[in-house]
Amino acid sequence: MIEDLFLIEKQTYRDSFIHRLDARVKIIISFAAIIAMVAVPYSTTVYSVGSLLIIFFLVLWVFSRLPPSVYIWRLVMVLPFGIFIIVAQIFFTNPHYAVFHPIVTLPLNIHIYAESIEFATILLVKFLVCISFIILLSSTTKMQDLLEGAGRLGFPPEFSLIMGLMIRYLFVFAYMYRKVTEALETRCFNPLSREIPWKYRIRMLGYTIGTMFVRAYEQGERTYYAMLCRGYDRDSRLFIRKKPLVPGDWCFLVCGMVVVVAAPILVWLDIIRLI
Repeated sequence: MIEDLFLIEKQTYRDSFIHRLDARVKIIISFAAIIAMVAVPYSTTVYSVGSLLIIFFLVLWVFSRLPPSVYIWRLVMVLPFGIFIIVAQIFFTNPHYAVFHPIVTLPLNIHIYAESIEFATILLVKFLVCISFIILLSSTTKMQDLLEGAGRLGFPPEFSLIMGLMIRYLFVFAYMYRKVTEALETRCFNPLSREIPWKYRIRMLGYTIGTMFVRAYEQGERTYYAMLCRGYDRDSRLFIRKKPLVPGDWCFLVCGMVVVVAAPILVWLDIIRLI
């Protein structure tokens, strides 16, 4: 999974209409879509709003010229972190419903409720919409552009500097990890091989993890001393030059915000009309 970091950044160097947009535009639209999705009450209206926002996301993904496999692979990587919480909801009651109807009874007096399944699907829709826009943002915007765009939007400079250093060092750590794993492979070491005694495998994996920590510590010290030699101190800031938005960015920002804001409003007006 660490080696996938290089592939994540590689996708941002493609050329498309979405890739050429200013990072501030993509940040604003992505966070607006997330806020609009989260702000929708926990009811069946989430399905309609989520469908409209997913359609908007798919249109943006098509314009980005990225293959569907990129989105699917990144979604699969993130899905386990949220799917456990979502699936667990079917076994519990929640304050969003007054009456619960058990549809399945399991041992130890565990029940699966119809209302809890509905609540879990609502959470799933919210999760998919939010994660999809985050994937779109990270797949079409370079990390340095994200930092600069966030800084131009008023992100605190201290956080921008820390995030920039963390991102750079993350790739250095991934490079060191790849060097260690390649060294193990050249020595024909496979931690999953049953031909090697399990005690030896555990000992070698322990040595590998310890080596990674030692190398990370030493690299961190070298990086910090190099920064001090170049004038780094607590008053240092990440330099972000001023960059006005071009008319194309303004046009896309306005159109995108109209779509994001109109999605929950149109669904709400339809419900009012039905009532």
